[in-house]
Amino acid sequence: MKEFRDKLAVVTGGGSGMGRELARQLSAEGCHVALCDVSSEDMADTKRLCETKAPQDTRLSVHLCDVSDQAQVNGFRDGVLAEHETDHVDLLFNNAGIGGGGSFVDGEREEWERTFGVCWFGVYYCCRAFVPLLIASEAGHLINTSSVNGFWASLGPGVPHTAYSAAKFAVKGFTEALINDLRLNAPHVRVSVVMPGHIGTSIGINTNKVLGKSAPLSMSAEEVAEVRKRLLQQGLPIGNETDDHIRKAMHQRSIDFRDKAPMSAAEAAMIILDGVREERWRILVGADATVLDGMVRESPVRAYEPEFIEEVRAQGHLRGLMDSDE
Repeated sequence: MKEFRDKLAVVTGGGSGMGRELARQLSAEGCHVALCDVSSEDMADTKRLCETKAPQDTRLSVHLCDVSDQAQVNGFRDGVLAEHETDHVDLLFNNAGIGGGGSFVDGEREEWERTFGVCWFGVYYCCRAFVPLLIASEAGHLINTSSVNGFWASLGPGVPHTAYSAAKFAVKGFTEALINDLRLNAPHVRVSVVMPGHIGTSIGINTNKVLGKSAPLSMSAEEVAEVRKRLLQQGLPIGNETDDHIRKAMHQRSIDFRDKAPMSAAEAAMIILDGVREERWRILVGADATVLDGMVRESPVRAYEPEFIEEVRAQGHLRGLMDSDE
């Protein structure tokens, strides 16, 4: 699929970050876009941004949907078909995701399963709903967003990162398995797995909203105590810091994760769309993803040892990612 004009793309997590940028860049090329998110306000902002660059005949639709809920996903599919008056879609970008669920051993089961549900079952349910519509197209393309944490299950030795990593490994494995499945049963449909490194998105801010957590500046004393415990486990000397200092520090951490990333969401979306045009099944996004991929492949046994992390840091990669608690 070399051109996107007059195609129909479905984008999950389209309210912000890479989903928003995918919608903007696709619609600017005259691609019709149906996007979903859990935030109506964010989707409205995305739609307004798309409309400033999209040709007048470009159709844009927004759909409120929690991708971890199969009934809502099926409703999203039905809404897309109705609003776009179609019996097929051409592109499906399974982009929605949240962080959270860090520790399997010491964390809350509800948070772990919520994170896994969005990051894995969101992909699975959307594939169940939309892949038949890709097959109904003349030439379809499925794009599933995994992560560097889909081949390296870590944020560093002081930060457990189990739910997100498990989900992203599942997304990567599922997508790779689909390569042969589609070649055998739907050879006109392509599939790609996207593995971004540290991209400037609001995943930390959005995760708190989805998990029902307070924004950093509004954390209760009990929530601050949990954050303090987690930071101390990471070896950070914050035992004597005030609660307000920790609230401000956590707020700034989320902002820095978004604004000081080595690659913007817009740049990441460009790389993803170039990969689709080139029909690459494996799309690494960012120099940090490329370097880490090579290091893990070269020495998988060392991948979770402290010296491995120091080598990653020494090359100037993933500092912001490994300093984040998401």
